[in-house]
Amino acid sequence: MITDDPHFVLRLARDARDLRAAQRLRYAVFVEELGGDGALVDHAARLECDGIDAVADHLLLIDGRRDPAALDDVIGVYRLLPGDRVRATERFYSETEYDLAPLRASGRRLLELGRSCVHADYRGGAAVLRLWNGLADYVRMHAIEILFGVASFHGTDAAALAQPLAWLYHHHLAPPALRVCARLPQRQAMALVPPTRLDRRAAMLAMPALIKAYLRLGGMVGDGAWIDHAFNTTDVCLLMDTAQMSGHHRNFSQRQADRHE
Repeated sequence: MITDDPHFVLRLARDARDLRAAQRLRYAVFVEELGGDGALVDHAARLECDGIDAVADHLLLIDGRRDPAALDDVIGVYRLLPGDRVRATERFYSETEYDLAPLRASGRRLLELGRSCVHADYRGGAAVLRLWNGLADYVRMHAIEILFGVASFHGTDAAALAQPLAWLYHHHLAPPALRVCARLPQRQAMALVPPTRLDRRAAMLAMPALIKAYLRLGGMVGDGAWIDHAFNTTDVCLLMDTAQMSGHHRNFSQRQADRHE
């Protein structure tokens, strides 16, 4: 099985070199590939950075055949920020875009997911499965109850995304107790198409693979999208209750593993 390939290692970042390798991959995906930018992006060093990196854990998928000295060995990344590292006076990354008051008030153990990406040469294979399994192990280890984070559609033209945004709103809206809301002024209503005019095929074709994977695991969305002009994306806030996710994850992992035998 590809998933048992000994060349691949999945672990948390250990030092500054590991973090730089993660930031180099993020630069390749979010800046070079998708056209994003930001105040802390280091174009000279080709690193996509922000202020959350220093306090978060970074789950890395490493291909041992690639050159670590060139920061080229990290081929998959997930940034993980447990809620107990965010004091009441500080913000999660998602809080620049969404009012997370329902999550903060829930009293449940939170984990913010972010900066998820895979090297272009490894997409469509076992890399995502490995990252998901590593995430599941982290969730169990830290007794996480709610996962959340922003996921992105490429581009900022909401009209072009009307079908997938409306599908998420009408079929996957989080219950009121967990329903975070997008902040003004970049808030974009999601119910751009009434239920009677939804086209499931069109919605799924326009839905990014990562968002579809979250939905298969029982993912839900907050109320409203958020237009991120700096990163040239339209963001939605995804949430998952791990009590419901566990069974979905087992089924998802088995289906993905079967594909790669």
